[in-house]
Amino acid sequence: MKAIRALLLASTAFAAPHLFIRLNPCFVIGSETLPAEVADSANSLANTVTCDSSKTTIDGVPDVSSGSVKFSFINFASSGQTPLAFALKQFSTTSPLASNNLQQFQDELNTYLATEAGIRSVGGSLAIKVPKFFLQFQIARIQQAQGTVSNAPGMTVDHQLQKVLKNAAGEDKGLLDQVNKLAVTLQ
Repeated sequence: MKAIRALLLASTAFAAPHLFIRLNPCFVIGSETLPAEVADSANSLANTVTCDSSKTTIDGVPDVSSGSVKFSFINFASSGQTPLAFALKQFSTTSPLASNNLQQFQDELNTYLATEAGIRSVGGSLAIKVPKFFLQFQIARIQQAQGTVSNAPGMTVDHQLQKVLKNAAGEDKGLLDQVNKLAVTLQ
C-alpha cells in the first residue's frame, strides 16, 4: 500500500509540469475579463506586437509596436479630434485603392487591437473602437480592390462599414457621409 501511495505521489509530482499558467500578452495589464473575440485577438498578437513599458498611452497601456508602427505615433486620443475625424485623416487611402500598402494598414490595426485589449483589461473607455473598426474597414476595401474578396460575413466592406457607423453614431453627419462614400469607392 505504501508503494502504491508513493507511486501515486510521484506520478502527481511528475505531472505538475504539464499544468500551465496562462501568461497575458505584454499589453494586457489589468485583470478585467476580456470578451472572447478580444482575448483571441490579444493572444494571436502576443508574438507579433511588442511593448515599450517605459512609455504608456491610453489608461496606462504600454506603447505597442507592430512592424515599424508605434501606437503612440497614431494615437487618436492625443490628436484633439473626434475618433472618426482622426481615423478619416490618419488612415486615408490613395488612388488607386489597390496600390495601398496593406501591411502598413495591418500593422496599424495590430497596434489598435493590442491597445484595445489593454484598455479593456483595465475597464477603460471603448472610444478606440471607432478608429479600430475604421482600419478594418479600410483593410477590407483595399483587399477588395486587390481582388481578395472575403466570403466571411465579418470581413466584407459592408460589414465593416456597419461596425464603423454603429460605433461612430454620435459623430458629425458629414464625417459619417464620408465613410459611406468610401464604402462605394472600391477602385
